[in-house]
Amino acid sequence: MVKKIIPKEEHCIGCQLCEIYCAVEHSKSKNIYKFLREYPEPSRRVIVEGDAETSFALSCRHCDDAPCVKACISGAMSKNPETGVVSNNLDKCVGCWMCLMVCPYGAIHKGQEKIALKCDFCPDADEPVCVVSCPQEALVFVDDDKEDKSKS
Repeated sequence: MVKKIIPKEEHCIGCQLCEIYCAVEHSKSKNIYKFLREYPEPSRRVIVEGDAETSFALSCRHCDDAPCVKACISGAMSKNPETGVVSNNLDKCVGCWMCLMVCPYGAIHKGQEKIALKCDFCPDADEPVCVVSCPQEALVFVDDDKEDKSKS
């Protein structure tokens, strides 16, 4: 079953805790007190956009069509046909930024090591940590078909 992270901008206060916990989850130590001392410094895969009035967490939508997968010249971007998760194999990424250019949501960004970074749904966690850590419940993790039904 395909899942999606849906931002609720009406609940987001721009605290950026989703960014911090995302970086911690993708750190070597997975410890909020130690992760900033790591090299390279862990990078977040979610970015809070906006200002004090309106903000939201921007992360990969794991598109059905996934233009980033089609544009990837090295084969680093791939889509799991069963789960719908779009992944980036960091060992294959050459930093050409084609995925970044074609992403319709602007959800892929440049990492410190000249690799493309994007949400991976925190594969080592039960649920994405940005969703679990948001004190305002501004991010929800839903089945894609539930999102489609709510639009009708």
